[in-house]
Amino acid sequence: MEKDSPIGIFDSGVGGTSIWKEVHHLLPLEHTIYLADSANAPYGEKPREEILRLSIKNTEKLLEMGVKIIVVACNTATTNAIKTLRSSYDIPLIGIEPAIKPAALHTQTKCIGILATKGTLSSDLFAKTSDLYSKNTRVIEVVGTGLVQEIEKGQKDSPFLKAMLIELLKPMIEAGIDYLVLGCSHYPYLIPTLKEILPQHVQILDSGMAVARQTKLVLQSMDLLTEQQQKPPEFFSNGNPEILRNLISKPSENFSVSYLDF
Repeated sequence: MEKDSPIGIFDSGVGGTSIWKEVHHLLPLEHTIYLADSANAPYGEKPREEILRLSIKNTEKLLEMGVKIIVVACNTATTNAIKTLRSSYDIPLIGIEPAIKPAALHTQTKCIGILATKGTLSSDLFAKTSDLYSKNTRVIEVVGTGLVQEIEKGQKDSPFLKAMLIELLKPMIEAGIDYLVLGCSHYPYLIPTLKEILPQHVQILDSGMAVARQTKLVLQSMDLLTEQQQKPPEFFSNGNPEILRNLISKPSENFSVSYLDF
């Protein structure tokens, strides 16, 4: 691994670009390669064995591309596969977990909500994290059924999606949550709509900045931070690259977005 090698990032689809944005903002000199496995999205409703198989496939594709570190920008893949990935590959792997700890530490109502996929909520890693930090807090867990599919279709602002969210958030609002933890990297794209639905005092937490900081910390510790501007970010999707392009495009930046069969 060399300093000027790229940072690799993968997700079940386009949602992990919410993590990529934080990594790119914190480490703008770095070359980043993003894989959107949209052909297999969502991961959250698949059996663990399938999630593990797909995570291995994505990891090996990024290794072929010569990355120096891999960010698993998918909660479901992290909670179900990262232990196996770390034991199988000699490369640093950064995972993403729901921000339960800060929510549980700061809640005033002693009631927090977690919106996540079935795959994340049913995982052993999530259960351990939740048990560790939420002993004196009521946790309202809701599976975000259908949300990833809508975002993958480019429908993050649709009235249909808002109606879905109103129904999903009802039990949390009725229980009196003051923190909503987003347990899927697709969900930060829903924050504007979530703010319209939730009471004003409810804080929304996602893990993007924490993942970016951890990525920087690990690269620093291994003396792998680049010291000069590298090539622009590259994005690859095995689904519709236009949806990916619409989420990350900025007129002032030269991003490469391509279809790739992987």
